[in-house]
Amino acid sequence: MQHDAKNWDAPKTRLTRFAWWVLGYFILVVLWGAVVRATNSGGGCGAHWPLCNGYVNPLHHPRLATIIEFAHRQSTTVATCLMIVLAFLTFRATTKPHRARQAVLWSLFFLITEALLGAALVLRGWVEQNYSTGRVIAQAVHFTNTLLLMAALTLTATFLGDHQRTEHLPRTAKFSAWLAVLATIVMGATGALAALADTLFPSASLSAALVEDFASHAPLLVRMRWLHPAAGVLGACCVLWVLWQRVKARSRWDGLSTVVASLLALQFVLGIADVLLLAPAWMQLLHLLGADLYWVVLVQLAGATIWPEPYSSEESAPQFRPVVKSVP
Repeated sequence: MQHDAKNWDAPKTRLTRFAWWVLGYFILVVLWGAVVRATNSGGGCGAHWPLCNGYVNPLHHPRLATIIEFAHRQSTTVATCLMIVLAFLTFRATTKPHRARQAVLWSLFFLITEALLGAALVLRGWVEQNYSTGRVIAQAVHFTNTLLLMAALTLTATFLGDHQRTEHLPRTAKFSAWLAVLATIVMGATGALAALADTLFPSASLSAALVEDFASHAPLLVRMRWLHPAAGVLGACCVLWVLWQRVKARSRWDGLSTVVASLLALQFVLGIADVLLLAPAWMQLLHLLGADLYWVVLVQLAGATIWPEPYSSEESAPQFRPVVKSVP
């Protein structure tokens, strides 16, 4: 009996590729959710969930808001099916205690909370022109959950494809990585609130927007917009710290660090453009896409820093189930 290395690696490669495709599809779902918010279509299905206006298929008398919201719900249904398939295949292909199993279970957990938070927004009426305190809190929590779900999917794909030993970095590097992740989550949550404020309370000019940010009569959501750039600067400092820790430990820049730094710089460019252009919907979507890609690579970098491989050789590593064949 002997292991066929080629047959062993092929399922691993296909499953890893599928995991990245699932993550890519989920990013598209997130972007379509931003379209729902930017077009004030969150109430397109009325106060009904999971049905839409009381129907399974509400498109016999459609309006644009209903089509946009219903399409988003259908896209999340497809994402749910894909994640369930990914979880099944991950458990079938790997052996205990492969870390991809834990990551995919967290993906399913955050998928459930994502659905419950989305349902709460609809059933509580925290959609369209609503800017109550409840919606502000729910919006921040909802986007935070989205980031955690995206992180779990990223780690699932990363762990499925990575079986090489990783260098052990000092504790300060692990601490800085955790800090960078937490600071970026705050950056994302405040960014979701800033985007909501720009949608509900568009400004006529840049000078008017700056005045409204600090006007006592302006809605609380508008006066909170400054939190996002402040969180962005703080988050950038935390990320630069973890990059410096990695470079110091390795005495060189690695490819992943370069990508993180490049996407971080791009996010600042997109953020400034978003402000100067008064946050049109297409610019908000572009900024969100950049944020999603930046978050994915940052999670990869943080994962490699926080959770280095616990084994010392490939032979003792948890592996994919091998394909075994008999030889004469």
